[in-house]
Amino acid sequence: MTSWCYTVIILMVLLYSVHISADYHVECSTLRMGQYICPDPDPSYDYIDPKTQQPYGCTKENKAKVQCRAAEGINCTETKNSTFKREIPCKWTNGYSFETAMLLSIFLGMFGADRFYLGYPAIGLLKFCTLGFMFLGQLVDIILIATQVVGPADGSHYVIPYYGAGIEVIRSNNWTYKLPQHDWYT
Repeated sequence: MTSWCYTVIILMVLLYSVHISADYHVECSTLRMGQYICPDPDPSYDYIDPKTQQPYGCTKENKAKVQCRAAEGINCTETKNSTFKREIPCKWTNGYSFETAMLLSIFLGMFGADRFYLGYPAIGLLKFCTLGFMFLGQLVDIILIATQVVGPADGSHYVIPYYGAGIEVIRSNNWTYKLPQHDWYT
């Protein structure tokens, strides 16, 4: 009878230890891709600002902290549950509308209204005095604003009031073309 009691006690201790170790506690900032989902897919968590179409709290460094969820069975030591905050990339906006800039460029570009709106008063005044560089500057500005090469003077991005294709300008200089590529050595 005593060996049976010891067996039952050992089984109970093992089951209890397995139950306690079922949740893995870790510092969630060290989780790898696939061990978390960011942002949290919970429908009650709304992280997009409807005015800017970017995550709430987007900074000038183009980063925003959003709530993420760790994989099943992983608990974060910081929050004592499966949610944690992580930085994601975003596009900082300062309220300049892409649609407004395009409409000003098309209809009032010869008077420099688009450049005044975007924060370039010197070029706006020059376009005003020369009738948009005899309409050639207006045409160039329509193309530059449409391709988002010319943006607001404060370095922010346009507010584009829809989810869709965005243009990402990739620039190259003396340092970027010299970087070794992974296929150079094969």
